[in-house]
Amino acid sequence: MDNCDYFGGTTIIAVEFDGGVVMGADSRTSCRTYVSNRSADKLTRITDHIYCCRSGSASQTQTLANTVAYAMNYYECSVGEPALVRDAAVHFRNKIYESRQSMMASIIVAGWDRCHGGQVYSVPISGLMVHEPCAVAGSGAAYIQGFVTAHYRPGMQQAETVELVKSAVQLAIQHDCSSGGIVRVGVINEYGMDACICCDKDPEMVKYANTILWNLEFGVW
Repeated sequence: MDNCDYFGGTTIIAVEFDGGVVMGADSRTSCRTYVSNRSADKLTRITDHIYCCRSGSASQTQTLANTVAYAMNYYECSVGEPALVRDAAVHFRNKIYESRQSMMASIIVAGWDRCHGGQVYSVPISGLMVHEPCAVAGSGAAYIQGFVTAHYRPGMQQAETVELVKSAVQLAIQHDCSSGGIVRVGVINEYGMDACICCDKDPEMVKYANTILWNLEFGVW
């Protein structure tokens, strides 16, 4: 893929805390100045305890996430035990590295497993895999990297980690033209994934998010 043909943007982040991980992302999918989806869900399920944040080409990252999810599901059915977070990250790394000449995908893999607890792995477009307690990616990362570095500290509790992730994505939305919409936040611990939508600074998006939640709850579209 010619990089000049790609004009997308996003903000994704994942942070470890004492007992799990918190993931966050904006919800805008765009191409140049056209916003094709303002409520995209970039927190994608791999297993019950492993999720990924997607940035890059939407179609490629969706296909990639589906492929890894299938592999992890096959592993769990074959072995009879939950997959490790690192196993999912390695699958992402291998797929991205093999297709690095044609794929535009940067992934943050986050989750919880019985062996190592909450973990965050960053897999950029080069196919490198790095385990780090706090990962930021996407076009909005340049605007919030300093903020996240200044406010993150090891051993944070869940509530303050959620606030850090939410504030970071909101700052990116304010400064990055390619990031926008609502803030999706997900908390993964030993009990699974708990997700929510945060849009308290934009009354119009509050109304829009409430409509989304109502339709998801009662199946009205």
